Amino acid sequence: MAGAYDDRDGWIWVDGAMVPWREAKVHVLTHALHYASSVFEGERCYDGTIFKSRAHSERLIASAKAIDIPLQYSVDEIEAAKAATLEKNGLKDAYVRPVVWRGSGPDMGVASAKNPVHMAVAVWEWGAYYGDAKFKGAKLDISAWKRPSPETIPCHAKASGLYMICTMSKHAAEAKGCSDALMFDYRGYVAEATGANVFFVKDGKVHTPTPDCFLNGLTRQTVIGMLKERGVEVIERHIMPDEMESFEQCWLTGTAAEVTPVGQIGDYNFEVGALTRTIAEDYEKLVRGKL
Repeated sequence: MAGAYDDRDGWIWVDGAMVPWREAKVHVLTHALHYASSVFEGERCYDGTIFKSRAHSERLIASAKAIDIPLQYSVDEIEAAKAATLEKNGLKDAYVRPVVWRGSGPDMGVASAKNPVHMAVAVWEWGAYYGDAKFKGAKLDISAWKRPSPETIPCHAKASGLYMICTMSKHAAEAKGCSDALMFDYRGYVAEATGANVFFVKDGKVHTPTPDCFLNGLTRQTVIGMLKERGVEVIERHIMPDEMESFEQCWLTGTAAEVTPVGQIGDYNFEVGALTRTIAEDYEKLVRGKL
Protein backbone atom coordinates (compact mmCIF):
# COMPACT_ATOMS: atom_id res chain seq x y z
CA MET A 1 0.00 0.00 0.00
CA ALA A 2 1.40 3.40 -0.95
CA GLY A 3 0.38 6.89 -1.96
CA ALA A 4 -1.81 9.49 -0.26
CA TYR A 5 -3.74 8.27 2.73
CA ASP A 6 -7.10 9.13 1.15
CA ASP A 7 -6.35 7.25 -2.08
CA ARG A 8 -5.60 3.63 -1.25
CA ASP A 9 -7.05 0.20 -1.66
CA GLY A 10 -8.48 -1.45 1.43
CA TRP A 11 -11.22 -1.14 4.01
CA ILE A 12 -11.87 1.06 7.04
CA TRP A 13 -14.25 0.14 9.84
CA VAL A 14 -16.66 3.03 10.40
CA ASP A 15 -19.48 2.89 12.96
CA GLY A 16 -19.77 -0.87 12.71
CA ALA A 17 -19.53 -1.27 8.94
CA MET A 18 -16.65 -1.96 6.57
CA VAL A 19 -16.34 0.97 4.17
CA PRO A 20 -14.11 1.01 1.06
CA TRP A 21 -10.99 3.02 1.94
CA ARG A 22 -11.64 5.88 -0.51
CA GLU A 23 -15.25 6.27 0.68
CA ALA A 24 -14.44 6.66 4.39
CA LYS A 25 -15.19 10.40 4.58
CA VAL A 26 -16.74 13.00 6.88
CA HIS A 27 -18.62 16.25 6.23
CA VAL A 28 -16.70 19.53 6.17
CA LEU A 29 -18.78 20.75 9.13
CA THR A 30 -17.74 17.85 11.32
CA HIS A 31 -17.33 19.27 14.82
CA ALA A 32 -13.97 17.59 15.38
CA LEU A 33 -12.49 19.34 12.35
CA HIS A 34 -13.30 22.75 13.84
CA TYR A 35 -12.94 22.18 17.58
CA ALA A 36 -10.68 19.10 17.94
CA SER A 37 -13.40 17.05 19.65
CA SER A 38 -11.56 13.84 18.89
CA VAL A 39 -9.44 11.16 20.57
CA PHE A 40 -7.40 8.36 19.07
CA GLU A 41 -4.96 5.52 19.66
CA GLY A 42 -1.83 4.39 17.85
CA GLU A 43 -1.14 0.66 18.01
CA ARG A 44 1.09 -1.88 16.28
CA CYS A 45 0.16 -5.38 15.25
CA TYR A 46 3.03 -7.87 15.14
CA ASP A 47 2.57 -11.28 13.54
CA GLY A 48 -1.20 -10.98 13.88
CA THR A 49 -1.28 -9.76 17.49
CA ILE A 50 -1.76 -6.13 18.55
CA PHE A 51 0.69 -5.34 21.33
CA LYS A 52 -1.11 -4.20 24.53
CA SER A 53 -4.34 -4.15 22.54
CA ARG A 54 -6.80 -4.09 25.45
CA ALA A 55 -4.78 -1.43 27.26
CA HIS A 56 -5.05 0.75 24.15
CA SER A 57 -8.80 0.18 23.94
CA GLU A 58 -9.19 1.02 27.62
CA ARG A 59 -7.22 4.22 27.13
CA LEU A 60 -9.36 5.19 24.12
CA ILE A 61 -12.45 4.98 26.30
CA ALA A 62 -10.75 6.91 29.11
CA SER A 63 -9.61 9.63 26.69
CA ALA A 64 -13.12 10.00 25.30
CA LYS A 65 -14.52 10.33 28.80
CA ALA A 66 -11.85 12.90 29.69
CA ILE A 67 -12.99 15.26 26.91
CA ASP A 68 -16.69 14.57 27.46
CA ILE A 69 -17.34 12.29 24.48
CA PRO A 70 -19.81 9.50 25.34
CA LEU A 71 -18.34 6.52 23.52
CA GLN A 72 -20.90 3.73 23.28
CA TYR A 73 -18.47 0.93 22.44
CA SER A 74 -17.07 -1.41 25.10
CA VAL A 75 -13.49 -2.67 25.23
CA ASP A 76 -14.60 -5.99 23.76
CA GLU A 77 -16.43 -4.26 20.91
CA ILE A 78 -13.40 -2.11 20.12
CA GLU A 79 -11.21 -5.20 20.19
CA ALA A 80 -13.54 -6.94 17.75
CA ALA A 81 -13.52 -3.93 15.42
CA LYS A 82 -9.72 -3.87 15.31
CA ALA A 83 -9.49 -7.59 14.66
CA ALA A 84 -12.09 -7.42 11.90
CA THR A 85 -10.33 -4.52 10.19
CA LEU A 86 -6.98 -6.32 10.20
CA GLU A 87 -8.61 -9.46 8.81
CA LYS A 88 -10.54 -7.59 6.13
CA ASN A 89 -7.33 -5.93 4.94
CA GLY A 90 -5.30 -9.13 5.16
CA LEU A 91 -2.63 -7.61 7.40
CA LYS A 92 -0.66 -9.27 10.19
CA ASP A 93 2.03 -6.60 10.62
CA ALA A 94 0.40 -3.19 10.67
CA TYR A 95 -0.19 0.11 12.39
CA VAL A 96 -3.68 0.35 13.89
CA ARG A 97 -5.50 3.68 14.29
CA PRO A 98 -8.83 3.77 16.15
CA VAL A 99 -10.31 7.27 16.22
CA VAL A 100 -13.41 8.69 17.92
CA TRP A 101 -14.90 12.07 17.08
CA ARG A 102 -17.90 14.37 17.32
CA GLY A 103 -19.56 14.54 13.94
CA SER A 104 -21.80 17.07 12.23
CA GLY A 105 -25.21 17.67 13.75
CA PRO A 106 -27.41 20.38 15.30
CA ASP A 107 -24.48 22.05 17.09
CA MET A 108 -21.85 24.05 15.24
CA GLY A 109 -20.53 26.19 18.06
CA VAL A 110 -18.11 25.21 20.78
CA ALA A 111 -20.67 22.97 22.48
CA SER A 112 -21.51 19.75 20.69
CA ALA A 113 -23.58 17.62 23.07
CA LYS A 114 -26.30 17.14 20.45
CA ASN A 115 -23.95 15.92 17.74
CA PRO A 116 -23.47 12.20 17.06
CA VAL A 117 -20.29 10.42 18.13
CA HIS A 118 -18.49 8.32 15.52
CA MET A 119 -15.71 5.76 15.66
CA ALA A 120 -13.46 4.36 12.95
CA VAL A 121 -10.55 1.92 12.75
CA ALA A 122 -7.95 2.10 9.98
CA VAL A 123 -4.93 -0.20 9.55
CA TRP A 124 -1.95 0.09 7.27
CA GLU A 125 1.63 -1.07 6.81
CA TRP A 126 4.07 1.36 8.44
CA GLY A 127 7.79 0.88 8.86
CA ALA A 128 10.23 2.50 11.29
CA TYR A 129 8.88 5.88 12.46
CA TYR A 130 12.32 7.50 12.44
CA GLY A 131 13.78 5.67 9.44
CA ASP A 132 17.39 4.58 9.97
CA ALA A 133 17.62 6.34 13.36
CA LYS A 134 17.33 2.92 15.00
CA PHE A 135 20.88 2.24 13.91
CA LYS A 136 22.69 5.59 14.19
CA GLY A 137 20.52 7.54 16.64
CA ALA A 138 17.90 10.18 15.93
CA LYS A 139 18.74 13.89 15.86
CA LEU A 140 16.32 16.08 17.82
CA ASP A 141 15.70 19.79 17.86
CA ILE A 142 14.53 21.55 21.03
CA SER A 143 11.00 22.88 20.62
CA ALA A 144 10.03 26.47 21.20
CA TRP A 145 6.69 25.20 22.53
CA LYS A 146 6.15 23.74 25.99
CA ARG A 147 3.81 21.06 27.30
CA PRO A 148 1.03 22.95 29.12
CA SER A 149 0.05 22.74 32.76
CA PRO A 150 -2.46 19.97 33.64
CA GLU A 151 -4.68 22.79 34.88
CA THR A 152 -5.13 23.89 31.27
CA ILE A 153 -5.59 20.62 29.37
CA PRO A 154 -6.63 16.99 30.01
CA CYS A 155 -2.97 16.02 29.74
CA HIS A 156 -3.48 12.27 30.23
CA ALA A 157 -5.95 11.94 27.36
CA LYS A 158 -4.73 11.02 23.89
CA ALA A 159 -6.74 13.87 22.43
CA SER A 160 -6.21 15.32 18.97
CA GLY A 161 -6.13 18.96 20.08
CA LEU A 162 -3.15 18.36 22.34
CA TYR A 163 -1.01 17.51 19.30
CA MET A 164 -1.23 20.93 17.63
CA ILE A 165 2.01 22.19 19.22
CA CYS A 166 3.59 18.79 18.53
CA THR A 167 2.91 19.17 14.81
CA MET A 168 4.33 22.70 14.84
CA SER A 169 7.40 21.53 16.76
CA LYS A 170 8.06 18.62 14.43
CA HIS A 171 7.69 20.80 11.34
CA ALA A 172 10.28 23.21 12.75
CA ALA A 173 12.59 20.30 13.61
CA GLU A 174 12.34 18.71 10.17
CA ALA A 175 13.11 22.07 8.56
CA LYS A 176 16.43 21.94 10.45
CA GLY A 177 17.20 18.41 9.29
CA CYS A 178 16.12 16.77 12.56
CA SER A 179 13.86 13.76 13.05
CA ASP A 180 11.85 15.23 15.91
CA ALA A 181 11.83 17.80 18.71
CA LEU A 182 12.22 17.49 22.46
CA MET A 183 9.66 19.50 24.39
CA PHE A 184 10.08 21.02 27.83
CA ASP A 185 7.09 21.47 30.13
CA TYR A 186 5.51 24.68 31.46
CA ARG A 187 7.99 24.67 34.39
CA GLY A 188 11.03 24.28 32.17
CA TYR A 189 11.66 20.59 32.88
CA VAL A 190 12.41 18.05 30.14
CA ALA A 191 9.07 16.49 29.11
CA GLU A 192 8.90 14.36 25.94
CA ALA A 193 9.32 14.34 22.19
CA THR A 194 6.33 15.24 20.00
CA GLY A 195 4.99 11.68 19.99
CA ALA A 196 7.32 9.68 22.22
CA ASN A 197 8.62 9.54 25.78
CA VAL A 198 12.32 10.04 26.54
CA PHE A 199 14.86 8.10 28.64
CA PHE A 200 18.45 8.94 29.62
CA VAL A 201 21.33 6.80 30.95
CA LYS A 202 24.02 7.89 33.41
CA ASP A 203 26.39 5.66 35.39
CA GLY A 204 24.30 2.58 34.65
CA LYS A 205 21.07 4.14 35.92
CA VAL A 206 18.12 5.23 33.79
CA HIS A 207 16.44 8.61 34.29
CA THR A 208 13.10 9.53 32.75
CA PRO A 209 10.77 12.52 33.29
CA THR A 210 7.81 12.16 35.65
CA PRO A 211 4.68 12.06 33.44
CA ASP A 212 2.71 14.60 35.45
CA CYS A 213 1.76 16.84 32.52
CA PHE A 214 2.06 14.54 29.52
CA LEU A 215 0.99 11.06 28.44
CA ASN A 216 2.42 8.14 30.40
CA GLY A 217 2.91 6.02 27.30
CA LEU A 218 2.15 2.32 27.26
CA THR A 219 5.53 1.68 25.62
CA ARG A 220 7.14 3.82 28.33
CA GLN A 221 5.53 1.69 31.02
CA THR A 222 6.57 -1.49 29.22
CA VAL A 223 10.21 -0.40 28.93
CA ILE A 224 10.37 0.62 32.60
CA GLY A 225 9.16 -2.86 33.49
CA MET A 226 11.78 -4.45 31.21
CA LEU A 227 14.56 -2.38 32.78
CA LYS A 228 13.52 -3.30 36.30
CA GLU A 229 13.41 -6.98 35.36
CA ARG A 230 17.02 -6.62 34.24
CA GLY A 231 17.93 -5.09 37.60
CA VAL A 232 18.49 -1.62 36.15
CA GLU A 233 17.55 1.21 38.49
CA VAL A 234 14.95 3.52 36.94
CA ILE A 235 14.58 7.00 38.40
CA GLU A 236 11.41 8.90 37.47
CA ARG A 237 11.94 12.54 38.31
CA HIS A 238 11.95 16.12 37.07
CA ILE A 239 14.95 16.68 34.80
CA MET A 240 16.44 20.09 34.04
CA PRO A 241 17.62 20.69 30.46
CA ASP A 242 21.25 21.35 31.43
CA GLU A 243 21.43 17.86 32.95
CA MET A 244 21.46 16.45 29.42
CA GLU A 245 25.14 17.39 29.19
CA SER A 246 25.99 14.69 31.74
CA PHE A 247 23.84 11.90 30.30
CA GLU A 248 25.64 9.24 28.27
CA GLN A 249 22.80 7.58 26.35
CA CYS A 250 19.27 8.49 25.32
CA TRP A 251 16.34 6.81 23.64
CA LEU A 252 12.69 7.44 22.79
CA THR A 253 9.75 5.12 23.33
CA GLY A 254 6.34 5.02 21.71
CA THR A 255 4.07 2.71 19.75
CA ALA A 256 5.22 4.22 16.46
CA ALA A 257 8.78 4.96 17.61
CA GLU A 258 9.12 1.61 19.45
CA VAL A 259 12.57 2.02 21.09
CA THR A 260 14.62 4.50 19.06
CA PRO A 261 18.15 5.55 20.06
CA VAL A 262 18.92 9.28 20.14
CA GLY A 263 22.31 10.60 19.08
CA GLN A 264 21.76 14.31 19.53
CA ILE A 265 19.35 16.77 21.17
CA GLY A 266 20.17 20.37 20.35
CA ASP A 267 23.83 20.78 21.33
CA TYR A 268 23.86 17.65 23.52
CA ASN A 269 25.32 14.41 22.14
CA PHE A 270 24.75 10.81 23.21
CA GLU A 271 26.25 7.47 22.31
CA VAL A 272 24.11 4.61 21.04
CA GLY A 273 25.36 2.44 23.88
CA ALA A 274 24.97 -1.15 25.02
CA LEU A 275 21.95 -0.59 27.27
CA THR A 276 20.10 1.31 24.55
CA ARG A 277 20.71 -1.46 22.03
CA THR A 278 19.79 -4.17 24.54
CA ILE A 279 16.47 -2.57 25.43
CA ALA A 280 15.66 -1.97 21.75
CA GLU A 281 16.40 -5.62 20.96
CA ASP A 282 14.47 -6.88 23.99
CA TYR A 283 11.46 -4.78 23.04
CA GLU A 284 11.52 -6.16 19.51
CA LYS A 285 11.54 -9.69 20.90
CA LEU A 286 8.81 -8.91 23.41
CA VAL A 287 6.31 -7.50 20.92
CA ARG A 288 6.83 -10.52 18.66
CA GLY A 289 6.37 -12.97 21.53
CA LYS A 290 9.99 -14.12 21.50
CA LEU A 291 11.04 -12.90 24.95
